[in-house]
Amino acid sequence: MLALLLLALLLLALLLLTVLAGSLVYCVLTIIASVRYRAVEPPPLRAPPPISILKPLAGVDDGLEENLRSFFEQQYGCFEILFAVRSPEDPAIAVTERLRAAHPNIPSRLIVTGEPPYPNAKVFSLDRMLAAARHDLLVMSDSDIRVTPAMLATIAAEFQDPHLGLATCPYRAQPGRSFWSTLEAVGLNTEFIGGVLVARMLDGMKFALGPTIAARRETLERIGGFDAVKDYLAEDFVMGKLAAERGYGVILSSYAIEHRIGGQSFAANLRHRLRWNRGTRRSRPWGYVGQVFTNPLPLALLLWAVSPAWWPLVAVAAIFRAAAGWATAAHVLRDPLVRRLWWLVPVQDVVSFLVWIAGFFGNTILWRGRKYYLLRDGRFELVR
Repeated sequence: MLALLLLALLLLALLLLTVLAGSLVYCVLTIIASVRYRAVEPPPLRAPPPISILKPLAGVDDGLEENLRSFFEQQYGCFEILFAVRSPEDPAIAVTERLRAAHPNIPSRLIVTGEPPYPNAKVFSLDRMLAAARHDLLVMSDSDIRVTPAMLATIAAEFQDPHLGLATCPYRAQPGRSFWSTLEAVGLNTEFIGGVLVARMLDGMKFALGPTIAARRETLERIGGFDAVKDYLAEDFVMGKLAAERGYGVILSSYAIEHRIGGQSFAANLRHRLRWNRGTRRSRPWGYVGQVFTNPLPLALLLWAVSPAWWPLVAVAAIFRAAAGWATAAHVLRDPLVRRLWWLVPVQDVVSFLVWIAGFFGNTILWRGRKYYLLRDGRFELVR
């Protein structure tokens, strides 16, 4: 019996060692991918096309007024801003009215959509705004995004490539006054963006990221419009996937937005993380399994627990993780948060690993107070 136990521990140690080796290789790939991403710059902007900005809103997030103001303050010749809310009682309306009054020279409109007829309320809002938008180049951006005045000019310069159909912006997470949202921001700025950059380098951009997406109207029409993504939880991923499948160019924009993720309690943050992980598992099952390679520190700690003689690998994993984290947070995102709170990276990695394991279980999510069931193909439906 003892011999069988020792054999099982040996096999487990060898398995962990193999996966850890793959994870260290992944760290090297993250560094290379970060350098390659930063080497690409948009060309000079020659003839700025008019742009429609689409802003779906639902309630008043932390910093909402400052977030929206940053879009009114774009240093760009011709653009309009459209806002959409479900109900005429939505408190976000008062915020938009103040900003519209303060910037009368910026064309803007507010649309009250009513209740969505399908699960993804954000997609319904985007569809209603698209019908009212005047221009063919569209920037779809969430309410918790803040940008600099150069954002539209950068995106317009990238869309001078006639083959380009869709661009998705990387983001630098900025937490609110919560330890758990701070942990999440550290993970987004070091772990999540690393996965995006490696995927871009190895397979090209065949997906999009939800917070801010720019696309040509023609591209959206050719992929089937918003009807094609209305039943999916990860509509951003599907939108980029469909655009790439139709032969349109999809890029990771050179412009990094700021994602104000707010301050969440432990319970709210855990629900948010589980929703994200379960949605990713349903949208990209094998990609979700492959996320085991994105986190070397927990793997090294498990290996140490199983085989204490391998303790030096914890230090090796920490060095590789630190290098990869610096490449994404400092080199790509210019993130002051991780520079200041670098010591939280190991804590976040352990939390992320545990939530990743939890993401393999359960097929329901909570989103804005409603419960949904995730289907195998990434679509979701309201639990009644």
